[in-house]
Amino acid sequence: MRFPKTARLTETSEYSRVKREGKAFHGKYMVLGVYSGRASTRFGLIASRRVGNAVVRNRLRRRLREIVRVTQPTILPGHWIVLVLRPTAGRVNVDALRSEYMALGARAAIFSQ
Repeated sequence: MRFPKTARLTETSEYSRVKREGKAFHGKYMVLGVYSGRASTRFGLIASRRVGNAVVRNRLRRRLREIVRVTQPTILPGHWIVLVLRPTAGRVNVDALRSEYMALGARAAIFSQ
């Protein structure tokens, strides 16, 4: 199982569309934005400087990419998903991030049964 670049949101306009036309689900460590009605499922990750220095941000991105990669087969097709990390995410372990991602995904109804 891979997480290729074709499965990622890369353009600013794509992120803007998710923010403008999608729904947001807020958690303690991240915000999950979902835009439905697309042909393929794609993901985007945002970690601003408020999260931490470059080392912390890159570590969090790697962890989230792995969480998304592992759960990708259970996600219903046709969603653009954006994960925006909050500053509190830099101080938690990967299990807390995974559990919040799963809880937000369940609230957004993006997972198959």
